[in-house]
Amino acid sequence: QLQLVESGGGLVQPGGSLRLSCTSSRRTLDVYAIGWFRQAPGKEREGVSCISSNGEKTKYEDSVKGRFTVSRDKNKNTVYLQMNSLRPEDTAVYYCAGAGDMIGTWLSTVGADFRSWGQGTQVTVSS
Repeated sequence: QLQLVESGGGLVQPGGSLRLSCTSSRRTLDVYAIGWFRQAPGKEREGVSCISSNGEKTKYEDSVKGRFTVSRDKNKNTVYLQMNSLRPEDTAVYYCAGAGDMIGTWLSTVGADFRSWGQGTQVTVSS
């Protein structure tokens, strides 16, 4: 079972930046596509972004295109979500999730496609 841990959340002013990290201490992430999701209070969970297991393909939802960037560092066994130009509506608990993919290019931002989830990290955008 892949165990994921997110970090990097916090309080930031509108227009600011944060970088979230997703890592696993027990397994290599090399064979997993990693998705980022978020859930705001009173709202359903929504997909944000995804990076393929080989790191060559990425996907973003329209609400974050041009502002968020997903990347992975295989040496550090970590996937990052760089969030710039943050808005109050980005406030949510952010989760990373893993889906095994030996092909290397699979992408999804549908939560049901992912089996392993982290505990989440809170991001609050407020002045």
